[in-house]
Amino acid sequence: MPDKEKQKQQQEYQDYVKKVTPTHSLPVNMCKAFVTGGAICAVGQIIQNWCDSLGLGKQTAGSWCSLLLVLCSVILTGFGVYPKLAKFGGAGTLVPITGFANSVAAPAIEYKKEGQVFGIGCKIFTIAGPVILYGLFTSWVLGLIYWVLKAVGVM
Repeated sequence: MPDKEKQKQQQEYQDYVKKVTPTHSLPVNMCKAFVTGGAICAVGQIIQNWCDSLGLGKQTAGSWCSLLLVLCSVILTGFGVYPKLAKFGGAGTLVPITGFANSVAAPAIEYKKEGQVFGIGCKIFTIAGPVILYGLFTSWVLGLIYWVLKAVGVM
């Protein structure tokens, strides 16, 4: 008797899980990510072309493009628009530089009520910190390998 009751409970639980679990269409999500990421990149290209038309060099125009994309992302995060865009576009909003700016700005905004040091200072890099650390460490290791190879005469 307890086995039948347990099986019934498990079946009810499985039915409940199926009912409340959202279903997602992979092709639709991929299209949304493609369109959203493409729109961000198109805005970046527009900024790049505008900076080029102002007579800035390629590298300076690229720097201004990155700066303006990060600024726009932080402003949109502050007004609560970027999280809605990210919910729609998924990885299309997370992969470009705007997603990285959002991952730094969102915890800072969320934890500002806890103060400058224990709120913003401690929480600002909760998501982006590991990425920054990995990038710095990897560049250090690759630089060390390059230096050793150059010292030995291989490069």
